[in-house]
Parts: sequence; C-alpha cells; structure tokens
Amino acid sequence: MECFQVLEAGEGIEAAILRGLAARGGLGGRCVSGNHPALLVVSPQAAARGLRLPQRCRTVLLPGGMGGNPPQAASAISYGASPRDSLTISSREGNTLWAALQREVVTVSGRVVERQEFPLTLRPGEEELAALAVAGALTLLDVPPEELAQPSSGP
Repeated sequence: MECFQVLEAGEGIEAAILRGLAARGGLGGRCVSGNHPALLVVSPQAAARGLRLPQRCRTVLLPGGMGGNPPQAASAISYGASPRDSLTISSREGNTLWAALQREVVTVSGRVVERQEFPLTLRPGEEELAALAVAGALTLLDVPPEELAQPSSGP
C-alpha cells in the first residue's frame, strides 16, 4: 500500500509534500495497511485535464467543483475558493495565505483535526490552490496545521 499518491500535471505538489514530510522526520509509519492509497491527492490541473483517477482510496483530497467520477473513498475533502470546500482561502496578505479548515477532518492515522484558520507562506511563483493542496495533504498525513506556516526548504 502507498501511504499517499498525488495525481498532478507538473504543479510540484508531490515534491512539496515530500519536502514538508522530510522536514518533520518523514511519515513514521502512520499509514494503515490496505490495497489502495490511504490518501489520494488530486491537483487542480489534473482535475482540469480530466486525468484518470484510481478506482479506490481511503481518503481523497480534491479541488472543489471537480467533475467526473471521484474514486470510491471513505472520506472526501475538497479544497478551493468556495465556502462549500472543506479547506478554503480566508484571505491573503502579501506572500501569506490564510487557509480555513471549514470542518473537522480525520487524518490517515485516525486523528481528528478541528476547524481552524492557519497561515501558509507562499513560495515565489506558487499557486494558491497548489499551496492549499499541499497544506491539506500534510494535514491529512498528520502534520499539525500550526506547523505549516513556514514553507518547506528546497527548490
């Protein structure tokens, strides 16, 4: 089983997730066993291009308003600019994006993360929705939102 899988079209989301995990000591065996990814992350461009999704996963993180057939999942979390999305943009101040977790979510290890707002520092050229996808994925992989304020190091 893969702990997580990212479907993207060159946005750098998987690399940013891996940097964020590495900066915090990696996953540390926090995923459960199974035949499908514990977390499937769908990037904004992958959703727009209609890339084929796996049939099953335990949790899917996808852009709000994504059409098509999402995979069979125990939990679906959306991210985007709509107040209906689970993870949204609250405001932006320079290179700081304020993200709002609109409802509690359950991480891949079963920990509950309560509703909250938290800052994200955008890297030069980083798209807001891609930053939300990374923050959502790291949160679902048990990185506390309060640790997401600083961008991960690396290119």
